[in-house]
Amino acid sequence: MKKRILGFWEIWNMSFGFLGIQMGFALQNANASRILQIFGADVHELSWFWLIAPIMGLIVQPIIGHYSDNTWTKFGRRKPFFLLGAVLASIGMILIPQADFMIAILPALWVGAGMLMIMDASFNIAMEPFRALVADNLSDEQTTKGFSIQTALIGIGAVIGSWLPWMLTNWFGFEKTSSEGTVPESLLWSFIIGAVVLIGSILVTIFTTKEYSPEELAEFEKSENLEGESVKIEGEQPKAKLTDIFEDFRKMPKTMRQLSWVQFFSWFALFGMWVFAVPAIAQHVYGLPASDSSSEQYQEAGNWVGILFGIYNGISAIVAFLLPSIAKKITRKKTHAFCLFVGGIGLLMIYFTSTEYGLILPMILIGVAWASILSMPYAMLAGSIPPKKMGVYIGIFNFFIVIPQIINGIIGGPLVKYAYNDQAIFAIVVSGVGFIVAALLSLRIDDKLEINSI
Repeated sequence: MKKRILGFWEIWNMSFGFLGIQMGFALQNANASRILQIFGADVHELSWFWLIAPIMGLIVQPIIGHYSDNTWTKFGRRKPFFLLGAVLASIGMILIPQADFMIAILPALWVGAGMLMIMDASFNIAMEPFRALVADNLSDEQTTKGFSIQTALIGIGAVIGSWLPWMLTNWFGFEKTSSEGTVPESLLWSFIIGAVVLIGSILVTIFTTKEYSPEELAEFEKSENLEGESVKIEGEQPKAKLTDIFEDFRKMPKTMRQLSWVQFFSWFALFGMWVFAVPAIAQHVYGLPASDSSSEQYQEAGNWVGILFGIYNGISAIVAFLLPSIAKKITRKKTHAFCLFVGGIGLLMIYFTSTEYGLILPMILIGVAWASILSMPYAMLAGSIPPKKMGVYIGIFNFFIVIPQIINGIIGGPLVKYAYNDQAIFAIVVSGVGFIVAALLSLRIDDKLEINSI
């Protein structure tokens, strides 16, 4: 028994919810530091607030992965989890830019950080069941295509989310500045619109996609050959326990262990870029002091970073469609290594750039890396793990995304303050080096699909 070959639009609809998830994620990535600085955070404190995101991922994703693997309702296996995550994330998105209205109860900065925590936990609830759904529904031959289409939708959503504050300001006349300590009108409405799109896109996936039943997945697993051994499922299986996560971690496949190091350096680099892009560009390109977080020029820098983030996400959406054919010719691991190297060069180029338009080329190169980061590791991973453990292993795989972010979050701020003399641009340079190290480590991966085809 084999999984059905899905058409393009079936895969598109199955992944469509990621457009809304990534729109919200892009709004957060491009504007969270800006909002926190508006509420009073210093530049060297930003990485500490951003620790909320990876900590939530470290806690939430393996647990959600475990329960989504072992839960079946009349609404499906994965669907209830990413619908719940979407609803909670939307609430956080609506509230985070309005944290100043709650200062009668708590300091606005605390409320902003709290809403950031809600958003991050909710994005994690939604994100990994979504990736597991793609792996559940697609055969090995279609996983690269499936994750590439998902990456394209991620890119489209991220472009809209990244550009939305700029569009509301320049096309629709929303205010881009505000009184000290409050979020501009354009930013406020961007998050509200993002919340609505998030719920709508998730509902498209829920109403158009059918999940395989546990019995069907069990039949698929019987015919799979994993790590060179036939998998047999006979008799009643022991009931899965939450503590099984630790045993699953210990028994993770070799391919997953090799990918973990690639993920570590990739996401250490991404975290540094997301946290410090606004202050780095405001200082390095716009010539603003590190203490400036409210001037009109600072808001322009923040809006321009949104445009730049939209560019790299837009490029990733285009490159995503090219990756399956490239990977078929030169292998997936070499494709990933090349893309990461190109992205590393792009990040290093930012240091040598002095104009806002000169930042476009580096963002194009970063977009190439982002396309591969969102698809190639998951495509290589999906072929190396048991189908019945798909959710929990994708959740565990997230350890190697969030741990480097936690480390960067702890040391990033002090490095900027004490080692870089408050010059955030050097955090971007370190991110470039991280991408290049990840590229070299990619060449060591044993990709199951490539090994089986020899």
